[in-house]
Amino acid sequence: MKTNFLLGLLLAGLSFGSFAQVADPLEIEAWVTRPDRSMLFEKMNEKVFFSDKGRGRGLPIVIDESHSMQTIDGFGFALTGGSAGLIMKMTPEARKTLIEDLFSSKENHIGVSYLRLTIGASDMNSFVFSYNDLKEGETDFKLEKFDLGQDRKDVIPVMQEILKISPGIKILASPWSAPVWMKTNGKVKGGTLKPECYKVYAQYFVKYIQEMKKARITIDAITTQNEPINANNTPSLRMSVSEQAEFIKNNLGPAFVKAGITTKIVLFDHNLDRPDFPLTILNDPDAARYVNGSGFHHYGGDISAMTIMHNAYPDKSLYFTEQMVTERPGSTTSDVVSQVKRLIIGTTLNWSKNTILWNLAADPLNDPHTDDGGCSMCQGAVTINGDSVTRNIAYYVVAHASKFVTPGSVRISSTQKGDMSVSLTTDEERREVVRVVTVENNEALPNVAFRTPEGKIVLIVANDSWNISSFRIQYRSQTATVRLNPGAVGTYIWYIN
Repeated sequence: MKTNFLLGLLLAGLSFGSFAQVADPLEIEAWVTRPDRSMLFEKMNEKVFFSDKGRGRGLPIVIDESHSMQTIDGFGFALTGGSAGLIMKMTPEARKTLIEDLFSSKENHIGVSYLRLTIGASDMNSFVFSYNDLKEGETDFKLEKFDLGQDRKDVIPVMQEILKISPGIKILASPWSAPVWMKTNGKVKGGTLKPECYKVYAQYFVKYIQEMKKARITIDAITTQNEPINANNTPSLRMSVSEQAEFIKNNLGPAFVKAGITTKIVLFDHNLDRPDFPLTILNDPDAARYVNGSGFHHYGGDISAMTIMHNAYPDKSLYFTEQMVTERPGSTTSDVVSQVKRLIIGTTLNWSKNTILWNLAADPLNDPHTDDGGCSMCQGAVTINGDSVTRNIAYYVVAHASKFVTPGSVRISSTQKGDMSVSLTTDEERREVVRVVTVENNEALPNVAFRTPEGKIVLIVANDSWNISSFRIQYRSQTATVRLNPGAVGTYIWYIN
């Protein structure tokens, strides 16, 4: 708990003019999503200002910009082959409108700043492929037949359009499976990597990064294997702790160094209930030297596992690489509050540099996906039906962060539930005497705050209560009272003065 700095900060805010006051009142810009869908990530017309008068009741969310944590890389979605295929089938005008809405930060667009690509097919493709598919019994240890193939028809042209709007967008890429000829079972589903194929599979990653670079697409990071414990997807590949450590330290890491590749290596890329997997590999210094960090999904476990990882290896980054978020089509209500609380506030409070949701786009039937292990329930952040686009819950979850928490933003301290806070009260016997009271804050709404490179403070708040309709913010000795309906989410922005 942050007792000491909150104590000093709040006392400073409650002093009687002994500290410098802000000359002009700061205006807070607010963007809100309500559970009844009466507002869907819309800017509030009501003006709210900070003031040094009238502090109101209850404890505020205190923003402490002097206390910095991790730097943010961005927020976004997985651009699967299926997503890209649907986008490519749109007319050029409709496609341009959708891409601008998603990736531009201007006007009412949401400024998605991070994408996950799949290395070869995922289960959200209509068919399985790799970049080195051969006839049964053939091998290609020199990768002479390596070809980005299907990606040149959908993922690459969509990415090139995105990069025109957002040239600095960060990209993480993940494989679902190695080419079949490199696998022990000779199948697209399950199996492990043949020991004699470790070296050539490392070169497969090198080739992918180099070929994407030729297409003017820079891969910032790769994960060594999507869901290495899960062999139920089509395609999929099992990769145990010892196998992943061996692959990284004796094959992938050295191959990147030799080729002069600076793409980050992110291990694990699976659920939060197994932090032992990445911790074991990071405990091997020969593997850890090549690893930038660990990636997590939240289909199992608790989000606090990322803080365990941070405490054990604070020099290694943390990434939230996948989570499916769905809602019933045509629903009159939205549970956006629980998803923002978990996937935006929860991930970043627990040291993640990003949040990537699964997946960007699907059609009204949640297609395309593979058979026998493809995800038939994976709704896109947008549903594409020809040129018609419907925005779903994942779109709004990401929007509340991506539009304003730009890459390079830094998480800063804000009051959390359980923090010790301070208030002043008048002595009942002697009215001229002021007493100091310290209390454990049990009413703070879930929230997270950032300082952006553009000189703004961004505070994201999820009102997960059913009896609180407003809260207070304290910043540099001033306070503001903000209305937020129960079940609603608000993103609040103001300039640093």
